[in-house]
Amino acid sequence: MRRVVIFGNSGSGKSTLAKKLADESELSHLDLDVIAWQPVTPPRRRAVDESAADIHAFMDAHDGWVIEGCYADLLTVAIARCTRLVFLNPGVAACIANARRRPWEPHKYASPEAQDANLDMLIGWIRDYETRQDEFSLAAHRRLFHDFGGDKVEIGA
Repeated sequence: MRRVVIFGNSGSGKSTLAKKLADESELSHLDLDVIAWQPVTPPRRRAVDESAADIHAFMDAHDGWVIEGCYADLLTVAIARCTRLVFLNPGVAACIANARRRPWEPHKYASPEAQDANLDMLIGWIRDYETRQDEFSLAAHRRLFHDFGGDKVEIGA
């Protein structure tokens, strides 16, 4: 059965590709944004072990799946059981353009206005991808890709 992990910068097309694969191949879909954050204001990350438990439960409940996100610390959990790794890396400019035309994501934002209010912060976040050194960075994603010994592809600009 297919078990696919998709990762990359915000706006790289992870959700679009994951939804397409899930629909075409009848795979269950998990967006790590849904389990990575506590439902509080301001947003705070959940403990990694709590999110990891949710990932394990999801993978145990489904034979075929696609998991997508930008969290290297959480992606390692899914990568251990994936059959294909997809690194979306179209470049910062493309990611910003995608973010500007992103449709409303009701599973992440209460309203289109709430999503739009977050756009400037998101664009700044996307711009910092190549220079950050955290679990969301290009450096962390490069390490994930490099260290994976199975079937993998990097899709660039």
